[in-house]
Amino acid sequence: MDDAAVLQEFRDAGALLEGHFILSSGLRSSVYLQCARVLMDPKRADRLCGALAWKVREKLREMGEEVDLCVSPAMGGVIVGYETARQLGLNSIFTERVDGEFTLRRGFEMPPGARCLMVEDVVTTGLSSRECIASIDAAGGRTVLACSLIDRSGGAADVGVPLVSLARIDAPSYPADRLPPELAAIPAVKPGSRGLAK
Repeated sequence: MDDAAVLQEFRDAGALLEGHFILSSGLRSSVYLQCARVLMDPKRADRLCGALAWKVREKLREMGEEVDLCVSPAMGGVIVGYETARQLGLNSIFTERVDGEFTLRRGFEMPPGARCLMVEDVVTTGLSSRECIASIDAAGGRTVLACSLIDRSGGAADVGVPLVSLARIDAPSYPADRLPPELAAIPAVKPGSRGLAK
């Protein structure tokens, strides 16, 4: 599945939005990818995560590595993490923010030395991916590889380990005080899971 086919899946699901968006990172962009919407169709989730799992297998083979467990940051990574784990024949757990930091809850435990695949929906700056990876390390695991459905940094984001993405796009993002005029002229909305920013 190439980048164009992946983005068409998002368009078909009404999940590729254009306007003025406040991203989870706090940055602003004219493009928003609503992964929850694209993954609400189990057949589409199967196609997308199956293609992602194939790319992960190829990268692990190239690296000479294996993984034991998929770990995702909540909330965005939960569905894609579960479905990618299912495709890989692995268990899936997720981290949640407690007092601003990702941690394991709900009885999830990290087997000592577990080789982990960190699974995200969208990578923009890589911050939440790095935070999730830090929580894996703190729990006694080791992140071998990270993956995401979309890398909207065009490959520029550094998550601290190799990153495989189903599609890469270059969707510029801007601090709120440095918006291009055409973006500043549109009211900002925050469609993500962390609430509306001011």
